[in-house]
Amino acid sequence: MNAIIMLPTYNEKENIAEIVQSVLSQGENVSVIVVDDDSPDGTGRIADQLALEYPSRVDVMHRTGVRGRASAGIAGFKRALELGFDCVIEMDADFSHDPKEIPKLLKLAEKYDVVVGSRYVPGGTYVGCKPVHMMLSRISNFYNRLVLGLNVRDTSGGFKCYRRKVLESIDLDHIVSWGYSIGPELLYKITRKGFSIVESPIVFVNRRKGKSKASMKVVFEYPLSVLKIRLKSD
Repeated sequence: MNAIIMLPTYNEKENIAEIVQSVLSQGENVSVIVVDDDSPDGTGRIADQLALEYPSRVDVMHRTGVRGRASAGIAGFKRALELGFDCVIEMDADFSHDPKEIPKLLKLAEKYDVVVGSRYVPGGTYVGCKPVHMMLSRISNFYNRLVLGLNVRDTSGGFKCYRRKVLESIDLDHIVSWGYSIGPELLYKITRKGFSIVESPIVFVNRRKGKSKASMKVVFEYPLSVLKIRLKSD
């Protein structure tokens, strides 16, 4: 089963080369697509150099205009489908998600349609995260399950493996989310279509380098975005 790992990036020059090389080391069946939102720090240029170094395994998208986590993810999914891979794995580019978990997710994807890297099942946990961030994560996950009726413990995480048929079944041109709520929105649509979902425990590690993209604006907008998903989808 071949897979492409989709890395949305914005100002990740300190991480991008190392994360791409670490992902590629997980197997010859693994490739990478970097979806860069016109990072002013030069992340995109570094990604282009990696594409030259690994021409058959690294693809780069440079986005301008309307940007953000949701639209970057959608653009990456569309490109991955065009390239013909069996599975698409989305993960953060800052080593919050361990590339060594990729083979385990792919193994589970042989049986399940969606594999969620989960902090909230036995064996899953956090390392180096501030208590306030952990509290907000737990609150947002409870809220997502309540509003969207999801039977997934970690609805907001960004480490997931999707089989090709799952993404092909979703109208990616009509996504409600404008930010980080893209994750629960996809899970909501996937659940309604009856696809199988399993959670695999992961250790989420606070970023080692660079700055977080989260802000108080995100905190206030997030619940409204999730509510909009429910209202627009019913």
